[in-house]
Amino acid sequence: MTTAAIWLSFAFVLGLIVRLAGLPPLVGYLIAGFSLSALGYESNLILEEVAHAGVLVLLFSVGLKLRLRSLLYPDVMGGAAMHMLIITPVLFLVVGVLYSMDTSTGLLVAVALAFSSTVITAKILESRRELRALHGRVAIGILIMQDLVAVALLAYVAGTTPSPWAFLLFAFFILRPVIHRMLDLSGHGELLVLYGLLLALVLGGASFGYFGVSAELGALLLGIVLSNHKRAVELSDALWSLKEVLLVGFFLQIGLSGHPNLDTFIYIPLLLLLLPVKAVLFFFILVMFRLRARSAFLASLSLATYSEFGLIVAQAGLKAGWLTQDWLALLAVTVALSFAIAAPLSRYSHLLYARWEHFLVRFESSKSHRDDKPISLNHPDVLIIGMGRVGTGAYDYLKEHGHKVTGLDSDPVKVEQHITEGRHAFYADAEDPGLWDKLVLKGVKAVLLATPELEAKRYVAARLRASGFTGLISATAVYPEQIDALKASGVDNAYNYFEEVGVGFAGHLQEDLVPKVEKEG
Repeated sequence: MTTAAIWLSFAFVLGLIVRLAGLPPLVGYLIAGFSLSALGYESNLILEEVAHAGVLVLLFSVGLKLRLRSLLYPDVMGGAAMHMLIITPVLFLVVGVLYSMDTSTGLLVAVALAFSSTVITAKILESRRELRALHGRVAIGILIMQDLVAVALLAYVAGTTPSPWAFLLFAFFILRPVIHRMLDLSGHGELLVLYGLLLALVLGGASFGYFGVSAELGALLLGIVLSNHKRAVELSDALWSLKEVLLVGFFLQIGLSGHPNLDTFIYIPLLLLLLPVKAVLFFFILVMFRLRARSAFLASLSLATYSEFGLIVAQAGLKAGWLTQDWLALLAVTVALSFAIAAPLSRYSHLLYARWEHFLVRFESSKSHRDDKPISLNHPDVLIIGMGRVGTGAYDYLKEHGHKVTGLDSDPVKVEQHITEGRHAFYADAEDPGLWDKLVLKGVKAVLLATPELEAKRYVAARLRASGFTGLISATAVYPEQIDALKASGVDNAYNYFEEVGVGFAGHLQEDLVPKVEKEG
């Protein structure tokens, strides 16, 4: 218990310090792990179980927000294959030849470094509400393809193969109606959270692992099985806090993996310098598949990490006698540092693209990607950015009161659903700098910003004003302190979610009371 208390204390204090410095807390958790390792602490079975549970719940949550068909597009399958085929020989030349490794060891390290982190990318995209944006779907799709390669490589290195009975796992897709029905019966309280854990850790994790298939892949697929359920978002929200706490264990474990000796420590800077090579290669491959420069840039930046799956493969290589303990420690530190670099970069990814936009767009294809085409708004008087529950409610209310309304959202599946239900909605990424330069806002009198991300709302408001829009801009806010930040970005009026819910509830109550009072009078 004393050890756990020390771990928690280090994680909280360093996470808080890093957050106050303007960086994501996960960087602090990694530093906490390194600090504890330097003080002589080591990971144990309990921390490993907590870390693994965090990864499984995260990937299950990612699956809840994905559609299986989005993984089968050429830019996903082709992009993953091309990148792996090109980057692996490059990494082999650098790592294998420069460091005098034999062929088998050099190839193992090269392939391990070719993978990008599913956990970090998913966490970053989820925290920014970008999993269903085009660049988010492409990035996650590529990661899933990489994970499948990792599973096959792991089986080869470890000398194991999936069980002949592994085909029984496809029964989960056949039993989807039963799994959906159980979710309906789980209510809205702790039983809902417990059912989510059962799916992620037991049906998705343990059962796949039992048959010799990646538990991580199983958790992701179980999430996809539930992704089209009407309560998938509610389940994801219910698991959010638990998942975040469990993932602290994952980052601590990475930091506690050990630190390399001085002889191998000098290799770390060179390995980190290869991260931009990975990102640039992803960018040009995705542009070749007709993604716009912005989507390709954001996807590439989110993939500019080394992978925890690479560590798993490297650990199997250690057991097989292909790698030394020093190289495993070196890879662990390199992976952790790539996480620490990726976190702040992702925070400023949209600003970085805005700065380099004029240079990057020259590499775009003349033909547009199917999900990346410009749109025409058909001259509404109110434009709603973000067609979630708040945006949809605002759309219906304004339409009932005679306004011509158009909604924009970065989730094409959600847009299709709105169109089916009779709403005038378009797919568009509101944070695309080029969108606001090309969009014709003639006739638009007001814009409602209903996206969940504060920085996204501030960015869109600033771009609207910069493009010459003089109409009304209103936005939602979760916390009172966000209101001033929104107004400083060009928003005219910002409304707190919870205060407005209270006002709306009281308004309905007043409407119900008036007829009753009149009747009694």
